[in-house]
Amino acid sequence: MIAIVDYGMGNLRSAQKGLEKAGYQAVITDDPKAIDRADAVVLPGVGAFKDCYDGLRSRGLAEPVKAAALSGRPFLGICVGLQLLFEGSEEGPCDEGLGVFPGRVVRFQSRDETGLKVPHMGWNQVEPVPGRPCPLLKSWESPGYAYFVHSYYAQPSDESLVLATCDYGRKFPAIVGRDNLFAVQFHPEKSQTGGIALLRAFGSLVDARMAGESS
Repeated sequence: MIAIVDYGMGNLRSAQKGLEKAGYQAVITDDPKAIDRADAVVLPGVGAFKDCYDGLRSRGLAEPVKAAALSGRPFLGICVGLQLLFEGSEEGPCDEGLGVFPGRVVRFQSRDETGLKVPHMGWNQVEPVPGRPCPLLKSWESPGYAYFVHSYYAQPSDESLVLATCDYGRKFPAIVGRDNLFAVQFHPEKSQTGGIALLRAFGSLVDARMAGESS
């Protein structure tokens, strides 16, 4: 079972439909036990960082989600779901995150400084980092295009976590990950063929893990 974490925020049904288009069934749940039992976990997110983190905490989901991210099971963060995996955000003075990845989330420079609108909204190129193969991109052409909507981006302390980048006035991480833990700043469920290919590749990680457990 793929569990999509319901913490009162995020594009839950869109993520579920995206996985369905990729050929995988997913259950939307706010049950910590279901998240603990799931074969894979998806953490979506839209809106303010603090609101999303508070939603996790108020439902008793912060620790179960962090445990799932560190468990070795396939895990996918989407948009603010990526940002929540870091230690905190400058969106607010005390905005703490799950601390799965080292680093913080920072805001794009203003339009006065770059000439670019904030939020970053629309289609943009996703460039794989040379020498860091990402299994989620195995069926994408390079460069692929994805749909972004965000004003903040992750700034990892460990650059080896960055598997793909995007350029919007400066390069920022479009995909971060290690082992079976991945997160994307864009919305794969809104990224048409490429996004569905990414979700299908994530599903194949789930298949591979389940096959390994049953052998």
